This record gives sequence, C-alpha cells and structure tokens, in this order.
Amino acid sequence: MRRARSGDVPAIVAMLADDPLGASRESPGDLAPYRAAFERIDTTPGQLLVVAEDTGGRVVGTLQLSFLPGLSRRGASRALIEAVRVHADERGAGLGTRLVRWAVEEARRRGCAVVQLTSDASRAEAHRFYERIGFRPTHVGFKLML
Repeated sequence: MRRARSGDVPAIVAMLADDPLGASRESPGDLAPYRAAFERIDTTPGQLLVVAEDTGGRVVGTLQLSFLPGLSRRGASRALIEAVRVHADERGAGLGTRLVRWAVEEARRRGCAVVQLTSDASRAEAHRFYERIGFRPTHVGFKLML
C-alpha cells in the first residue's frame, strides 16, 4: 500500500468504473474531473487516497481514508473508508481484506476511536465481506444526492 500519485488516476478510475454501479456513474474517457478531484484530495489535510500495487508495480486496489475530528465520544476522531476497489483480476485473493485491514491499522495509528464505512444497499456481497472482517451494520445511512 502506498499514497496514490497523480499518475495512478487512470487505473483508479478504471477500477471505479468496473462494476455495475460504477459503470453507470463513472466516465473513464474524461479524466479531467478525476484529476481535479485527485488534487483536492491530495492537498487536503486528513485525506488519504491509497493504492495497492502488485509485485510488478501495477495498481490493483484502492481506497480513500478520511480522518474526521469530532466532539462526540469525548472528542474522538474517526476514520471513514470510501471507494474500496480491487482490480477484477485480483478479486478473491485476499487483497480487499489486506486493504481494509491496512486502513484500520492506519486509523488506529492516528488515534481514531471508530472506523466507519458505507456500502450501497445493493452490494450484498460487499456487506458479507465487511462483516466477515469485523465490521457490523450498526447504523442506517442516508444520502441526499445534489
């Protein structure tokens, strides 16, 4: 695992687009908005976009980890895991588990008291994956698309 670099954007976007939900909302043919978003993420304190590389240096996984200071839980910080993706060629080999466990350890290292994530309600397989590695569906999430 390593911090993502601007040159990783095409590989990250390809992974975001390579599933039924992503195929309908991503546009890998136009990388300009993704490059702008990468710059915002990369220059914003508390944001960490990471990639996993295989032994040949190919980007095969990604996630974004956000660190959120808070007042609740006696001023505890929490980490938010977003956009976990594993390249289709690597699925089922344990990379997703390694990615998420790395994120949990990074959150612990930074003093977070809670690690949270959301997963689209239609992703039953992802829900089973997160529960298998220790996450519990303790809350109901709500979103308002703008």
